[in-house]
Amino acid sequence: MAESLACAFFLDAEPVREASLPALDACALCARPLARDSDIFMYRGDTPFCSEECRYEQMQLDAIRARQAARSAGRRHQYSSGTESRRAHQESRKVSVAS
Repeated sequence: MAESLACAFFLDAEPVREASLPALDACALCARPLARDSDIFMYRGDTPFCSEECRYEQMQLDAIRARQAARSAGRRHQYSSGTESRRAHQESRKVSVAS
């Protein structure tokens, strides 16, 4: 009796869906409904797409964002290292003048 109650508890409970995971009922790019009898094209493990074209477009968008992020990180690094070298140069001039 106790075993049947435990089984019923686990089988009847509906799984709680995490908010961060996309549902497998619509394309992540165009929001077209995904049919149960059609192919689903996955990207990054858990993102569903209705077609190879939608998946490819998302891959291209992600690549563009990654390049932009790398470029802006490079600019920040370049700016900060340029500022540091100017400070170091100014401090060395101050030291040499003060000596």
